Amino acid sequence: MPIDFRTQKLAKLLVNYSVFVKPNENVILSGSTEAEPLLLAIYKEIILAGAHPVSKIGLKETAPFFYKYAKPHQITKYPDITEDMIKKCQKYIGINSEFNSRELTNCDPKKITARAKVTHKITELICNNQPKMYRVTTSYPTPALAQDAEMSLNEYENFFYESTIGVAYPKLSKQMKKILSKFKENSQVHLLGKGVDLKMRVHGSKAKADDGKENMPGGEIFMAPVRESLNGKISFDFPAVRDGKEVTDIELVFKDGQVVTAKASKNEDFLKEMLATDANASYVGELGIGCNPKINKFTKSLLFDEKIGGTIHLALGAAYKDNGGGNDSAIHWDIVKDMHQAKIIVDGKVIQEKGVWKI
Repeated sequence: MPIDFRTQKLAKLLVNYSVFVKPNENVILSGSTEAEPLLLAIYKEIILAGAHPVSKIGLKETAPFFYKYAKPHQITKYPDITEDMIKKCQKYIGINSEFNSRELTNCDPKKITARAKVTHKITELICNNQPKMYRVTTSYPTPALAQDAEMSLNEYENFFYESTIGVAYPKLSKQMKKILSKFKENSQVHLLGKGVDLKMRVHGSKAKADDGKENMPGGEIFMAPVRESLNGKISFDFPAVRDGKEVTDIELVFKDGQVVTAKASKNEDFLKEMLATDANASYVGELGIGCNPKINKFTKSLLFDEKIGGTIHLALGAAYKDNGGGNDSAIHWDIVKDMHQAKIIVDGKVIQEKGVWKI
């Protein structure tokens, strides 16, 4: 089967740079059949690195069938076999490749959130377990993702590879570290401008830069807010897509860290359902700032959209432990805000205005 040379280059980047695979390590390779060319290329690179691939391949259309027909005991079944596998592995490479990005639209959100609560520990083992587990998440260009981005498949492939293998990550990493230096422990952050007047304190000393070693594409700075510190309001310009549902014109009002008012022009009920997932879902676990110079278009794929330069995103729910934690939840839902008509103020100093860094 012929393979795009760019796919081979991405596979090498993921294996050798993102999770730096070493001989004799067990490496989980997770993805669906839609990403077969990339899965095969990564498999080969893992073998060439002297490590052991552990393939976890999904089939399309299984998720909507599960949520439609699964009985309560199947929804609540903890995947202990998966836990055993993860505990015996050192690296994880996950590929999100959509066959149908709206396949869960008509599924019961109560079943989805119930299942998320059950599998939350698995997510923690993968995402919050360094140095026992290093992971990277990426995507693969499919017709469904191209359609969501309003591009032809060829256009989307070019966009995808330009924003992944087309980025000089050592240079970007250096730039992001300079930005990180402006955030201190308990720094006061004020987001101010069109559609936003929101203040919070952050665990700035534990803020991190994703330079392609947690997500591919990389290109964001992320930190955990002090849980009860958020006060103010924010309106999101871009729609938020989760579990096949598109929620538009989201408006949130915070008081002492918690969302006290939530509105949306479309799928408001779903938004409120997510906020009610558990006691901590209505608090914010992450403030992120987009920094990838190659991503300048909203595509409805969060892996890319949260990296757009001149944007911030808030994640409802869980905070990463490496960021200082402070909020544990079964959800982690990033929602992106355009800041090209606003500014980011840290400890009284403007560090970004209208999407331009003042550092």
